[in-house]
Amino acid sequence: MNYTSSLDPAGRRYDALDRLIIGLDRALAGVQRRPRQGTPRPYPCEGIPEAALDPRERRRSEGFMRVNHAGEVAAQALYEAQGLTARSEEVRRAMEQAAAEEQDHLDWCRRRVEELGGRTSRLDPFWYLGSFAIGTLAGAAGDRWSLGFVAETERQVTRHLDGHLERIAAADERSRAIIRQMREDEIRHGTSAMDRGGRELPKPVRVLMTLCAKVMTTTAYWV
Repeated sequence: MNYTSSLDPAGRRYDALDRLIIGLDRALAGVQRRPRQGTPRPYPCEGIPEAALDPRERRRSEGFMRVNHAGEVAAQALYEAQGLTARSEEVRRAMEQAAAEEQDHLDWCRRRVEELGGRTSRLDPFWYLGSFAIGTLAGAAGDRWSLGFVAETERQVTRHLDGHLERIAAADERSRAIIRQMREDEIRHGTSAMDRGGRELPKPVRVLMTLCAKVMTTTAYWV
């Protein structure tokens, strides 16, 4: 597979081996939960008062935000791997920008879980490694398929977030503010991927993605 070299923001030129090493380092960082730089956007629920939730409402919000955090762990891995295997510089940079915004989501979800008195999923390293492998396969299939994979992933994530907005207590406006901002970003990522030439995935692939997502969201809610 022939990957062209690329420049980072400081002007250094990276070839395929450099990007492989960087990708492996980022994968290790993800498994070890080392923090990475996101964008300078503010916490979406800044200034919104904490609601008086009953124990059941609090547990539900905590569970859903843990699921969202696990999803963002997976998203980091997908974008990292797809950026690593991208053919074109345009697609690579788009993946890197999306990964930075997903890092915001990751930080917001972790912070909200902790505010609710909970913890993130114990299976986060598993979600990361599995998603990194899937992202590598999607990227290796070519940029158009990789972008199509992004678009389908974001469509499914948007539906998933819609379900959370329906089920989280209306009083929990802090969690809802985070989810609404995430939803807006995911829609934009999916639209951008198709605008860049993403291909619609075959139905069997979409169904398999849905089943995999169901396993992750159900498990991460509790573990």
